[in-house]
Amino acid sequence: MRKRIKCGLCLLLALMTLLLTGCDAVIDTLHLPRVTQGQVFVPRLDPNRACTLRVLGSYRSFPELEQSFAAFRRYYPHVELVYSHLPNYNSAILTALEAEEKPNLFFTNPWMLEDAVYYRVFDAAEDLSDRALGLDLSCVREGLLYRDPAGKVPMAPILSNTSGMLVNEALFEELGVPAPVSFSALLDACDRFRASGIASPALGSVDDADGLPYALGFPVLCGALRDDPAAVEALNDYAEGSGETLRGALNAVYSFFDCGCANLERCLALEDANDKMLLRFLEGDVPMLLCGADIASGTASRERQSSAFLAHPFPYSFRPIPVTEEGGWFQSSVLVALSVCRDCDNLDMTNEFLRFLMNTQELNALARARRLVTVTRDFTADPMFAAFGDMDAAHTVYPQSLRLQERVLNQFHKAAFAVAVGKLSVDEAVAAYGLMI
Repeated sequence: MRKRIKCGLCLLLALMTLLLTGCDAVIDTLHLPRVTQGQVFVPRLDPNRACTLRVLGSYRSFPELEQSFAAFRRYYPHVELVYSHLPNYNSAILTALEAEEKPNLFFTNPWMLEDAVYYRVFDAAEDLSDRALGLDLSCVREGLLYRDPAGKVPMAPILSNTSGMLVNEALFEELGVPAPVSFSALLDACDRFRASGIASPALGSVDDADGLPYALGFPVLCGALRDDPAAVEALNDYAEGSGETLRGALNAVYSFFDCGCANLERCLALEDANDKMLLRFLEGDVPMLLCGADIASGTASRERQSSAFLAHPFPYSFRPIPVTEEGGWFQSSVLVALSVCRDCDNLDMTNEFLRFLMNTQELNALARARRLVTVTRDFTADPMFAAFGDMDAAHTVYPQSLRLQERVLNQFHKAAFAVAVGKLSVDEAVAAYGLMI
């Protein structure tokens, strides 16, 4: 009898250990509830409920969200999810929200909040801060959450983005070049690579919205504006002399190209950021590729297309660009957020799914599957982005909290491009702020 009790206690302790550690493989195999921050998701609705939840998004497909929903179906096996790509999303979403058959969930982004065109979109969105919904928004990095003046939260971030550089770690190790931790060290590393025969130590598209000049310069601009709301207001208003705020960022872009870190001709040849650029990096002879994390996420699918990488695979990671002497900036922004249509059918089940999704483990699993930066504080799930987890608050900036208008971003992109290709000097680009077309 004692032996049976002892065996039973051992089995119970083993199961509790598995639950508390959140071991994905065992949990998935045994179909046990997932554990996050010491709590198990507890269903609130009838498990026999049958319904369909519709999601509208700008992605052509979103299989990773469907994977998350497959885990949700362990609790609600009769609930279906239908994801639909909405062409011309930004202009079509309002019409879709006013249609008779409304979506349950739809993509939103903080930049929409600064444009009066989208006010009606957010009028249709549920307030996710309502405690009755039971959403654990604390698992998301605070700077990624938007609250309106009344304290309402109209969107839940599920994927995030940042500027950075893909680093071929094998090349750095082979040539004995230490990982740069300052801008001068970055320039020195490029000199050493050039001395070894590498014509362009860094590559990146030039004219893309999040290409090399933007990836290099925009974090510098965000850092300059982080604690200066007056400068933000001046930029938004095209105030006289406000272009001076861009000088530090444009100086970084100029110095990078002027020192030969990036060969302009070779960068201009990378017309398709999602294909040519990544496949070129996977050839194995490019030390650094500067881009956005959303671009870098495509490396996984391109690995199978690269005969050079398949023949000689090498370790790589995505790291902050050390754009100042103090290091780099983690320019953390929302890439995809979900809003709930408050007038949709099956609103309670929609909130139930979002409640399931909004926890560290599920959000990390989603980011890992999409190979993007997690919106949580836990960067251990994907080693590719682990370096960003080491960035402290003093070197983290949330562009959405700056409230820069879209036209400011467009002007900066044009200025950075003009400086990179030698069309304008830094002085000329600063003076031309607000006038570039």
